[in-house]
Amino acid sequence: MNVALWIVAIILGLAFTAAGVAKSTQSKEKLNEKMPWVEDVSPNTLRLIGITEFLGGLGLILPAWTGIAPILTPIAASGIALIMALAVVVHVRRKEYVALPINAVMFALAVFVAWGRFGPYAY
Repeated sequence: MNVALWIVAIILGLAFTAAGVAKSTQSKEKLNEKMPWVEDVSPNTLRLIGITEFLGGLGLILPAWTGIAPILTPIAASGIALIMALAVVVHVRRKEYVALPINAVMFALAVFVAWGRFGPYAY
């Protein structure tokens, strides 16, 4: 189970780190091509989302890998789950139902890491 938790945390961490970098560094117009929801948020809010995703992605991997404050890993996973729950709200409001399965899978994976690292497979 420890290996499965590591694999899921690494995959989520890389995905959210990459997404965070994109949202933090690319223009709103460029992001709008692939993520139409960005038209509903201000540039500052978009940057905040990107920075939060980037830090959450790092938090899934670095604390456990370095052994420095490993409690931050399940906290980061919980934060990622919250971000995905809020993403579902945005996509439902915009009637972008095609995005919901991706949000649901990411949510479930983040909850899995949070459960495992807070619970029976803590560091």
